[in-house]
Amino acid sequence: MAISRYLASWKNLAGCTGGLIGLGLHFAGLAGSYWVLVVLGLYGAGALIAPPERITLVTDPEEEAGALRSELDALVQRVQGLKVPGEAKIGEIAEVLRGMLDRPRELRADPDALHAVTRLVGTDLPLSVQTYLNLPWWYAAARGSGAELVRQLDLLHADATRTAERFHAADAQRQADHTRYLEDRG
Repeated sequence: MAISRYLASWKNLAGCTGGLIGLGLHFAGLAGSYWVLVVLGLYGAGALIAPPERITLVTDPEEEAGALRSELDALVQRVQGLKVPGEAKIGEIAEVLRGMLDRPRELRADPDALHAVTRLVGTDLPLSVQTYLNLPWWYAAARGSGAELVRQLDLLHADATRTAERFHAADAQRQADHTRYLEDRG
């Protein structure tokens, strides 16, 4: 992976250009018997002079939200065919999270909400469901693990709702301000 990335880099392209210039000097008769050193030296000089590759740490918000939404939808699909207590609660949690994932730019602008949604979709919700599904049915029934899963889903639903309320608070405030404006105008 690192080799293929280097082969397509600006440093390699600049080095190859330098190497080609060295070969040109050799064929023109200017490099003499040390033409191999000239080619290697010009390749090295070109590779050193070329600018480094740009590193992009921030991904596209729509791409990131799309990936989270796909992960969430896949989890909901997997759970639908199984006998999971609280399946309806999983759908409710997914609906709350989708409301935020449908607005990727605003979600990116709110790091706390983005972290909470990422944690809920990527860790908490799948871990709760998968842990329950890993138990044999007879063991889960004897230990009351279904009730434990429902309790976890209630906590996750409360967490998702709190996050969504904070996320949508500015829109609610804008709506209230507009209502007040319209009342004052009339």
